[in-house]
Amino acid sequence: MRNFFARLKDRTIWSWAGLAVTWREEYSFRSWVWANLISAALALWLPLSAGERALIVALGLLVLAAELFNTAIERAVDFTSTKHHELAGQAKDAASAAVALTALAAGVAWLVVILGLI
Repeated sequence: MRNFFARLKDRTIWSWAGLAVTWREEYSFRSWVWANLISAALALWLPLSAGERALIVALGLLVLAAELFNTAIERAVDFTSTKHHELAGQAKDAASAAVALTALAAGVAWLVVILGLI
């Protein structure tokens, strides 16, 4: 059990370090964090059900997770080589598309929730 908590502590430190460096160095991540703070505040302020609030917040967190994956892929590709390679570009584009799709899902959820209020 002691090993579990030691590893949990290490994972928490590494995760926080990843969040901190991404916050410092990635404008798009900071933008998504602010967008999600506004989104969560609206979800709490509007007369939504608990399920609707949970959906909005969870999808916002998924957008942030996708942006973290995108950043990780971009950094790994850039570390591997500074030369342009078609596969590297495709990997970076696919990661960016993942962010766009999760953001689209969050936007669709908001649209459905707002239409439900009308």
